[in-house]
Amino acid sequence: MDPMTTLEIWTKAFVQFMPVWVALTSTFLLSTAYKRRLGLYGKLFDSPIGMVGFGIVMFWVFTALFADLIVTHDPLDVVSGMKNKAPGTPLPSGSDGFSHYIFGGDNLARDVFSRMVMGAREVLKIAPAATLFAFMVGIVLGLPAGYFGGRLDTVLSFVANLVLAFPVILLFYLLVTPEIVATGIPVYMAAVLFLFPILFLLVLWHSRYFTQPGKRNLYVGLTVLIGGWLYLGLAFDADPLGLISMPPNVLIVFVSVVFVNSPTVFRIVRGIVLDIQTRDYVAAAQTRGEGPWYIMLWEILPNARGPLIVDFCLRIGYTTILLGTLGFFGLGVSPESPDWGSTINEGRRLLSVYAHPALAPALALMSLVLGLNLLADGLREESLKD
Repeated sequence: MDPMTTLEIWTKAFVQFMPVWVALTSTFLLSTAYKRRLGLYGKLFDSPIGMVGFGIVMFWVFTALFADLIVTHDPLDVVSGMKNKAPGTPLPSGSDGFSHYIFGGDNLARDVFSRMVMGAREVLKIAPAATLFAFMVGIVLGLPAGYFGGRLDTVLSFVANLVLAFPVILLFYLLVTPEIVATGIPVYMAAVLFLFPILFLLVLWHSRYFTQPGKRNLYVGLTVLIGGWLYLGLAFDADPLGLISMPPNVLIVFVSVVFVNSPTVFRIVRGIVLDIQTRDYVAAAQTRGEGPWYIMLWEILPNARGPLIVDFCLRIGYTTILLGTLGFFGLGVSPESPDWGSTINEGRRLLSVYAHPALAPALALMSLVLGLNLLADGLREESLKD
């Protein structure tokens, strides 16, 4: 069987991504048709930069969702004779699956194309969720620090600055060392950090429905029930139903990312609160006798959504780079994982001879971060028009 030509390689790659193209086209058509009813998201389609960024990000989101339909081989399968083979090389006769390695083979004779596609799932499984948890921590601590000020603000700001002053990579090295893991510190950190989303929702419902005890108790009860179930599974791998769990190596990476990002989010939220709390509508809420947490969560926070949404997109990009860096240094998920950082690290050892194993995941990582940055620019541009 002959090797594939360059045109055949790109044509086959395009065809393999067909579920992504269909989903992406449908999303753009529906979003454009109803953009006037979709708030800030709909306004994004008035910004060319925002549309390009959104398209790139959603390409990788749909790739992660449809990865099982896109891959041509199992990303962990090794095919004898395919070590460091060039893109488009045919597999030996009798091999299962697609007849060629579209983007070639890596140093262990695994399919580079399939590992790149599955790598998107590994990255997007961690980065957005870790960023969301970091925002929950930053918001829960940043709102009272900025609103109340005083000694609380001083103590929380000092702790945040202390964490920010510590070198990030050194912090990760410490957290993943066997001696630190054996002490259970990452699990204790998860036990604390994973409480913040639950606390955020509990205070949110209590402050909003304080005068409606029936509705408040319903929302609080659901939050405690569902949140407690997720909390036990994610933090302690103790889900009584056995449905929710997080592998220890992923837990360490997740907790580390949340811990590093939370102080920066705290400082952003604190700064926004210091500015917004001087506005007239905050004074009006205080005059009506509203409680502090109601004012913080239902008056200040909604009016800070523009900058926070923009920073959320940017921070997912930072987290993606951080995860790639951790994988490159061998501090990420398991060594055989197809995450982009680990794949780049494996490919860079023979980069001068075989560039393709490292090039595909590197371009994928770069494009996702570029898309997130462009999306943040588009959101910033449209939010300033409000």
